Amino acid sequence: MAAERTERLMNLVICLLHTRSYITAERLRETIPGYAEAPSDEAFKRMFERDKEDLRDLGIPLETGSLSHFDDEPGYRIPRNDYALPSITLEPDEAAALVLAARMWSSAALGASATRALRKLEAAGVEISRLPDGLQPRVGAGGTGLPIVAEAAREGRRLRFDYRGASDAAPATRHVEPWGVVWWHGRWYLVGHDLDREAPRVFRLSRVMGDPKAEGKAGAVTVPEGVDLRALVVASDPPTTDAMARVKVRHNRAIGLRRQTVDVSDDGGGWDVVTVPCPDPHRLAEQVLGYGADAVILSPAEARDAIVQRLHALTGAHQ
Repeated sequence: MAAERTERLMNLVICLLHTRSYITAERLRETIPGYAEAPSDEAFKRMFERDKEDLRDLGIPLETGSLSHFDDEPGYRIPRNDYALPSITLEPDEAAALVLAARMWSSAALGASATRALRKLEAAGVEISRLPDGLQPRVGAGGTGLPIVAEAAREGRRLRFDYRGASDAAPATRHVEPWGVVWWHGRWYLVGHDLDREAPRVFRLSRVMGDPKAEGKAGAVTVPEGVDLRALVVASDPPTTDAMARVKVRHNRAIGLRRQTVDVSDDGGGWDVVTVPCPDPHRLAEQVLGYGADAVILSPAEARDAIVQRLHALTGAHQ
């Protein structure tokens, strides 16, 4: 929509919203910038009819009535009660859930949007509950590419990115028709049709090198009917329990980690040593990192190194 037309519609809404009585089309023609420039009465009528249809298409209630019983010329107004949104009321647990969801995003792009949403709720009078100290949920975006990938999947546009698989010596460029993104076991995955392999593939977003590039026109990608994105991700990530890890945790802390425990022993001084399955040392490092000073990885060495790298990165970011 052209900027001039958008401005005219906004002025029309403001005018009709702040009047108590009906306003005739002729009066609007004199008041609203843009209508007066119509070259003829017929051109103004066509313009005004299109604007009325646009308002109705946008869901704005446009009411028609007469100024008096003796006036046949119709007038227009927007009833405030029908136009205004109802007041937002949230129960304490609902408000806490919103705060929890907003805090989950650790990426700057998604975190800024979540913060703005909370500020708008507060401005509307919603009391945003405070979470207990120490409860800091986090969902990593798996690199900077999640917003780009999710937007491309929504618009149906192809993606190009450099990807380094678990067994790849170097990254390779991939061309993919995205079907959607899935959160599974602490990671984001892209599911789609790999044009280079001519087959469905699953890509872990944390292994995408650099920023993905969306290509082509919107709507070029069609998601196969009945495809189960989650099932494809699960099939690509079979569970293994052969590898084990030992983690030192404080008493009554790291409950999520303790649920996976296959063995636990008292280490004294308010600490336990738990043994948990460790199919992916890097995934374990991300999980343990969320418990802060309440958990320390003892083994395997790869998981210890991974969490040390993450702690150094966090220190550098804060500095």
